[in-house]
Order: sequence, then C-alpha cells, then structure tokens
Amino acid sequence: MVADRPIVVAGAGAIGCFAGGMLAAAGRRVALLVRPRVKTEIERFGLLLTDFDGSETKLDAGQLALSEDPSILHSAGIVLVTVKSADTAAVADQIAQHAPEDAVIVSLQNGVGNVAVLRERLGRRSVLAGMVPFNVIAMGDGRFHRSTSGDIHIGEDPDNTAAALSVSGLTVRASRDITGVQWGKLIINLNNALSALSDMPLAAQLANRDWRRLFADQMAEGLAALKAAGIVPVSSTPIPMSWSPTLLRLPDTIFSAILGRTMKIDPEARSSMWQDLKQGRKTEIDYLQGAVIALAEQNRVAVPLMRRIVGLIKEAEAAGNGPPRLTPQQIRGLD
Repeated sequence: MVADRPIVVAGAGAIGCFAGGMLAAAGRRVALLVRPRVKTEIERFGLLLTDFDGSETKLDAGQLALSEDPSILHSAGIVLVTVKSADTAAVADQIAQHAPEDAVIVSLQNGVGNVAVLRERLGRRSVLAGMVPFNVIAMGDGRFHRSTSGDIHIGEDPDNTAAALSVSGLTVRASRDITGVQWGKLIINLNNALSALSDMPLAAQLANRDWRRLFADQMAEGLAALKAAGIVPVSSTPIPMSWSPTLLRLPDTIFSAILGRTMKIDPEARSSMWQDLKQGRKTEIDYLQGAVIALAEQNRVAVPLMRRIVGLIKEAEAAGNGPPRLTPQQIRGLD
C-alpha cells in the first residue's frame, strides 16, 4: 500500500509535520494537507525535525507534497488524521469526499472520541485508533521539535498498517487493546492543563513535589471514574497506571530516579495545551478532562479538582492573555 500510494497527513500541525517529515525522510511518499501559514513556512524553510536526544533531520520542501486543497487526498493509501478534536468532523467530510474508499484512516489525535466521529462519517472505511505519546513543539521557521520520548501505538488491522508506518526515528506499534492505550494516554494528558496553567516546562514541573501531588490527585479522580465505568487504562511505560498517583507523591530524589528510567523529557518540553493558550487558541480541555467528567457523571463519581481545573482553563481561554502562571495552591483554590 505504501509503496505505490502516498501517506497523506490530514491537518498537519506540529505532530503531523513531525510524523510526516520522518516518514518522508525514510523514503515514504508523503503529502501534507496544511493551513496556508504552514505551507508557506515549509516552502520557505523546508522541514527541520529535531529531537530531545540532540539528533536532527532536514528535508527540502520538494521532498513532500504540500497543499491547502483536500483534493490532495485523492490517491492516498493511508490518511493520518492529526487535527484538533474539534475539527474531526470537518476533516472526516473532506476524507469522505476526496480519499479512495480503500484508504486506511488512522487517528493520531488526543482524546478518545475521535474515532467514533470518523467512523460515523466515513461509513465502511477502515478507521484505526492511535496514540502518540510524545510532544512536538512548533519552533518556527520550519522547525518541529520532539521533546519527549515514546512509540506511537495504533490498532491492529489485517493490512498491518503499523508496520507500514514504522520507520527509523518513528516507531509505530500495533496494539490489541488500543482503547485501553488511549485511555491511559488521556489520564497522563490530564497534566496538559496543569502545564498550561503553570507556564512551566514539563520537566521543571515534574521535578516539583507540590505540582506532582496536584497531578496525582487529579489522576486519582480520573482513575476512579474509569474504574466505575469498567475501563482499564493501559500504561505507556513499564509502570502500571494504578501505581502512578503513589509514585508522583514520592520525594523528589526518588521520583526523579524512577522517571529517568521510564521516560525522557527535554528540559524545555511543553504541553500542547500550553501552546494553545500561548497562541490564543481554544484548547482541547473538553476532550480530555471533559471526557473523564462525562464518565464520572454517568457513574456518580466526584471529580471536584478536575472540574475546577476545567474552569480555570476556560477562564484563561476567555482572557486571552496566555498561560496564567498559577501556583498549585491557587489551582486548588487555597490561595
């Protein structure tokens, strides 16, 4: 499938440009469906993909097909959906209109509800759920920086799409329990809001026990909601998800020793929600904390901290002044 038909990244932002660029660097035929600003940036500067380990990959604009027109989907063998959750329905309609019936659609998005939206609008087409564990920061001038570690997971399928997408520097693994993997990532992504509210790099935030305790308390609420709903989240690290709140509450030196063995984080890594507040965009809070709150309501589980965090993010969105630089005490409502 990949050998004679292109992989099209639908809605290539930070994750999409990084994934598409790594695939192109490995010799895959890649097309990016992008916004005008991103198209102009790549045409001018090319793509520079940098990594937390210090490596970098440079591509000329001519190594990828770039377009603002969804007709670029017309010959796709695989479509990687990387748009924000709120844009899923719109991009699904573009795929339905332009992509071949036998193209495999892979959602590489935050949250757990996007695949249902895609399947509803794409009928009998093959749609696979996916999970991207790492963060990518758009640095400007065509540079996209991967700031945390981890392998992409997608659902198993007869065509072994995971193997077709796995290349050097971008490992993609097939998962038999992709729903559990997605919920596990969502629980970890609850920290995105804390990163955005603090205006701190992830590494500095995780090095601070007060912030970790806040994350642990929010995670405990989320795990309780999932347990009540009968959902078992799958950890993307060797550490079981149920242990995470306890580990987060450990003293700094012990926690740092454990984290260093399970995950690599660039000192300047930031969350996508932080980027959204910084650039005055609407966040995905309704698709992260919002999804857990919906489960909690269905199963009568109290999640007061999570509800407060949602309120603070929405206040920051409305204010339009970027990350508000709150303290853990302010987020808890104690100061």
